[in-house]
Amino acid sequence: MAYLYVKAFHIVLVTAWFAGLFYLPRIFVNLAMASPGAEYDRLLLMARKLYRFMTPLAVLALALGLWLWLGFGISGGWLHAKLALVGLLVGYHAWCGRLYAAFAGHRNRHGHVWFRWFNELPVLVLVAVVVLVVVKPF
Repeated sequence: MAYLYVKAFHIVLVTAWFAGLFYLPRIFVNLAMASPGAEYDRLLLMARKLYRFMTPLAVLALALGLWLWLGFGISGGWLHAKLALVGLLVGYHAWCGRLYAAFAGHRNRHGHVWFRWFNELPVLVLVAVVVLVVVKPF
């Protein structure tokens, strides 16, 4: 019974974390197109608040995932592939933090088109993770 609750909350937290991973780069697209001023400052504030909100969600999602793995003995080759993708997502999350810092310091070096492509990475990882978890191909 505990397993199902942990799994349910893990799914909710992962979903919330992904919402942030999808939306934060969209804010970066708009920041890359904005000139310094009120609009830029408002977008920067939105990005900062979102990043601060999604980071604890990521930590909790990872903690519950670790609990599922170690506490309930989930195993299989699919899990190793999923963990590698989760590591990629953690790196992407950290990269978003560095990109935010670059915008905050007016040091952004990427255009809005770059951020549009950057925004697609978590979508691809989500598809791969869901397939691995549901299909368990190996």
